[in-house]
Amino acid sequence: MARYTGPKDRLSRREGFDLYGAGSKLTRLTVPPGMHGHRGAPRLSEYGRQLREKQKVKRLYGVFERQFKRYIERANRSKGNSGEVLLSLLERRLDNIVYRLGFASTRPAARQLVGHGHTFVNNKRVTIPSYEVKEGDVITLTPTAQKIPAIARLIAEREKVLPSWLERKGAAGKVSRLPAREDVIEPIDEQTIIGFYSR
Repeated sequence: MARYTGPKDRLSRREGFDLYGAGSKLTRLTVPPGMHGHRGAPRLSEYGRQLREKQKVKRLYGVFERQFKRYIERANRSKGNSGEVLLSLLERRLDNIVYRLGFASTRPAARQLVGHGHTFVNNKRVTIPSYEVKEGDVITLTPTAQKIPAIARLIAEREKVLPSWLERKGAAGKVSRLPAREDVIEPIDEQTIIGFYSR
């Protein structure tokens, strides 16, 4: 299972967006990484703008290039708006759903939770972060995971605002419907990404 293990702040600074939920711990977000970062970013061409948007979304959801291309191919083959289908496919990843339900504070933490076997989908253990969740699926955490102090605090949190397509009760969540474009709260220009791959 491939995953990025390098410095995460560097990626957030490159994209100018807090990719990993570091919040106030993330410093110099407006300065690009590298020894010449303080000079500011050069003006981007159309290709450069498309590339940056594609890289931002890949890093946001923790997906590498080969897998991301497969999502693009599926989106292009499907009926409807390719960009919206792409975002729906990314949102339906199990690690993203665990994060959206508030069982983990970041997507990498949610990915680790899934990979370590702490999640069940319809009472079956699933250890694949990219597992595609369907409408009506019920996601639960193992009793072991619920005893982890950080996760117990998140489960007890009453102020967590869930996306409208998800329901949660304690350590169990349900996909009440498939996600739509308006459910994605991050600033993403999906048509720019589709344009990048259709060159």
